[in-house]
Amino acid sequence: MTSINRILRIDSSARKTGSVTRSLADETLNRLAELTPVNIVDRDVSSGLPFVDEAWVNANFTPSEARTAADRAKLAFSDDLVEELATADTVVISTPIYNFGVPATLKAWIDMIARAGVTFRYTENGPVGLLEGKRAIILVASGGTPVGSPVDFATPYLKQALAFVGITDVSVIASDAMNQDTKAKRQDASNQIKALKAA
Repeated sequence: MTSINRILRIDSSARKTGSVTRSLADETLNRLAELTPVNIVDRDVSSGLPFVDEAWVNANFTPSEARTAADRAKLAFSDDLVEELATADTVVISTPIYNFGVPATLKAWIDMIARAGVTFRYTENGPVGLLEGKRAIILVASGGTPVGSPVDFATPYLKQALAFVGITDVSVIASDAMNQDTKAKRQDASNQIKALKAA
């Protein structure tokens, strides 16, 4: 029996229409569905997520058995996001590069899922991610920032954040620096998606 690839799709572009990254995500999901049956959970963070605040931090660092109802309510949305990530086999993140980095809403998602004792733990040798065995595909678009260049603070950050929670099998597919040659860059990204293999 063929196993089902449980995919968590995360979109972060402020554009709902005409978004390059969203179209790359569509292509990626279609390609993955060609390779194996899929079950997709969509999480669009573009409209905004709660930011970490003092009450959230206090609730997060309170032992679970000692949390009040207010603490649990404060962490409920984060718990949902963690559950989506923990139960996924593949994570597909589509993001533009805004001012050399990721959109603030995507950073907020990372802040919500990076939880000590839940998605990573501290050891005497440093932090260890707890969400191992997953695959991530990062789909990036930019107008002028070349991915992998000294001014790309988006893809290294995402790879580090994913590795921090244990996800180290990460591919980056970019339609970057599109101001130079939009058509060629977009086609190159599509070609890379078509070449994706089953995990």
